[in-house]
Amino acid sequence: MLLMSDTQQRLIDCFKTVFPSLTGDEITRASNSSVATWDSLAMVNLIAILEEEFAITIAPEEYEYLVSFELVHQHLEGKIVHA
Repeated sequence: MLLMSDTQQRLIDCFKTVFPSLTGDEITRASNSSVATWDSLAMVNLIAILEEEFAITIAPEEYEYLVSFELVHQHLEGKIVHA
């Protein structure tokens, strides 16, 4: 079993809020092309939850790059390191 960082576990919890039908394993492999319910409304909800949970701001021009769990995780790690 892989150990998760605190950031990754918190991110999984954020995804669970937006996509409650996904398992933890499905969440870590999730992308906007693999999750049928990942639409624009889900994205707005996810961004709002991420901003609140991690006390960050995600600019609208960044949204188009946040299309998978892994890319969101990388983006958060970059924002947290530079905060």
